Amino acid sequence: MLNAPAAERNKGPILAVLRDCVDAGKPLRALEVSSGSGQHVAHFAQALRNITIEAYRAHYRLDTVKPPVHLDASSPCETWGSIQPESLDLVVNINMIHISPVTCTEGLFKGAGQILKPQGILLTYGPYAVNGQITPESNVNFDYSLRQRNPAWGLRDISLLSSMAQKSGLFLEKVVDMPANNKCLIFRKESLV
Repeated sequence: MLNAPAAERNKGPILAVLRDCVDAGKPLRALEVSSGSGQHVAHFAQALRNITIEAYRAHYRLDTVKPPVHLDASSPCETWGSIQPESLDLVVNINMIHISPVTCTEGLFKGAGQILKPQGILLTYGPYAVNGQITPESNVNFDYSLRQRNPAWGLRDISLLSSMAQKSGLFLEKVVDMPANNKCLIFRKESLV
């Protein structure tokens, strides 16, 4: 199994945020988009046994982790395997938004807006700009290095993400400061009244 030191460091703090925003008392269905090494999904599945996660199947062989779904976040969600509209309670996306073209982020929000149930949650994690400002200096340097590698990459502003989310029926409910100058953004799908 792959082992990413950053995933090892941040899986606990992200789990704490997840625990605060999901109902641990009922069965839930989730999708992790951009699973990477699989460390997050394996950790979350061990701690949140009520959530069935469609993502990377780690060597742990947890029965709540479903086989991986190959998806291109920039493509329509109809191409994301057999995930039905309004069938998921939670979509988790860790460290993708800053290291992919903005079309992937747009697709993530569009897809989440379609596959989440009303009141469903999209949780994103990573470094972000706030009101056009990137802080601290280490994140400024990180943004610069990303853009040097690929001009389509870079830290996205939370206000831009909030605007994208709103176009897909999601609203930014909460911003949680995390270790290592990252944030969790909690978006919730609006209910149909």
